[in-house]
Amino acid sequence: MDRVGLVLEGGGLRGVYTAGVLEFFADHNLYFPYTIGVSAGACNAVSYLSKQKGRNKVVNIDFIKDFRYLSWRNMWRSRELFGTDFIFDEIPHALVPFDYDTFHAGNEEFVIGTTDCETGEPVYYAKSEGGFDLMHILRASSSLPFIAPIVEHAGRKLMDGGIADPIPIRKAEQDGWRKNVVVLTQSRDYVKKPNRFSWVLQRNYGQYPHFVETILTRHRLYNATTDYVKQQVRKGLAFVIQPKTRLAVGRVERNQEKLKLSYQQGYDDARQAYPALSKWLGQA
Repeated sequence: MDRVGLVLEGGGLRGVYTAGVLEFFADHNLYFPYTIGVSAGACNAVSYLSKQKGRNKVVNIDFIKDFRYLSWRNMWRSRELFGTDFIFDEIPHALVPFDYDTFHAGNEEFVIGTTDCETGEPVYYAKSEGGFDLMHILRASSSLPFIAPIVEHAGRKLMDGGIADPIPIRKAEQDGWRKNVVVLTQSRDYVKKPNRFSWVLQRNYGQYPHFVETILTRHRLYNATTDYVKQQVRKGLAFVIQPKTRLAVGRVERNQEKLKLSYQQGYDDARQAYPALSKWLGQA
């Protein structure tokens, strides 16, 4: 366990699957010395690392009907589909308080991936580094093009971490974690297709040509990364938990029953994988 990292894919509200997986891990006191996530993966990681069991389910499912969380009203008022002030300020500081003390007291390293709009490259922020503004960086990592604004942080203009590094396993390896548990929100047979809206990207983000290029080539990066993950599994260097079939929820979803099913699917998949995972961890 001392030599194994945890890598979490994003995926918007498909992330409830990851929340279910992490809830199972928490129920079995399974924590890793290093966790890296992007977008929804990073958001779900923080409640897991703050040891607040059940919090992800409340935040991601119980609040989904609240217009302040997700609605076209938000889009009309502030040009963002998800209410980021509500999600990253009001919820953690008032409605479902986040346990910052436990999070920061933990020995686990935590890294959040973002995308730099000006370079199109991934930028990572680690808990162990100075100036780690958790909720602000999570907001940046979750800021999806078209439905959320660019987030400025430490002189950079940042957006969704899943754009430049959708499954940050290589970053985990670069940080010294040769073996990793990887939680994905797409099924094994998923193949990402090219973006068909280049003209819309150019119109909205033309002042950031490197960012546009990164989005337009993201399908290649994503598919190459999933191939790489499979290679690492064959080598015994990665253990993957992912949906057996495509989740019933998409990146944007307001159906609570579908969200509950996907959350439970993540929990059940982790439970089914646990004997093999325990064996694999014992060999790490």
